[in-house]
Amino acid sequence: MLVPKQSRCTHSAACVCIKGHLSEDAIFLVFEHLNWNPRLIALMSCVCKWFDEIAKRILWKEFCRTRAPKMMLDLQSCGSHSVDGNWKALGKLLIYCSGCSQRGLFNITCVPGHFVHRTRFSRTSGKSFLIPQCRTDVLYVCDPCEHLDQGDDGDVGFFRGVFKSFSASKVRKMLIERQAKLHSTEACPYCKAKLWNMLQAKMIPRSACIRLGAYDDSVECYVCLNGHMLGTSSLLPLSDSDEASDFEQCSKFD
Repeated sequence: MLVPKQSRCTHSAACVCIKGHLSEDAIFLVFEHLNWNPRLIALMSCVCKWFDEIAKRILWKEFCRTRAPKMMLDLQSCGSHSVDGNWKALGKLLIYCSGCSQRGLFNITCVPGHFVHRTRFSRTSGKSFLIPQCRTDVLYVCDPCEHLDQGDDGDVGFFRGVFKSFSASKVRKMLIERQAKLHSTEACPYCKAKLWNMLQAKMIPRSACIRLGAYDDSVECYVCLNGHMLGTSSLLPLSDSDEASDFEQCSKFD
């Protein structure tokens, strides 16, 4: 059941919203019928602040629950009715590869951000990105979004993820203890929060390279104050990547 929240449109007097809004229940039913289409949610958010507030509070939340139900259930299992950052940021993280701007976070070729058709996030994969001291934290990471033949950078993979209850995580505690610096200019592309450099803090394990099928020491990643992770790596050629995968399997029996 939806809980009505009184909001006033702050647009100009010419805004059509002064003639009244649809009820939240009606908007909910319309977007439920549209299967929580993210493009339409984003378009509706641009109409006015009243619609944007409903999208952030209700529509993006339902979008996330529909696209990744088990993941959302786990992220909320600590008793919180929200998630770190907000639902809109998490919805964007599910379907958007941030890429890399020319003078952005990563020292690689400029790769424009783009939406992805389908992405799989894995809690098991997330363990590979945590150093041993932090393995009790819960981190969901997606398969790398591959951008092949990027000139001198070769094959590049972008990955993203999200921590459960980041404010209480061991990763956050260790970043603070190691006095990791926040990036001076760049912010999280999903929630606009400040970013910690995990490479600078020496908190990227070799298992991350193996999981990604990447060259050693090629993985860079950042985590924001809300627990959103984004990173990149130089991917091994397919044949070499297969060998790395074999190494990973063998190492389980060593």
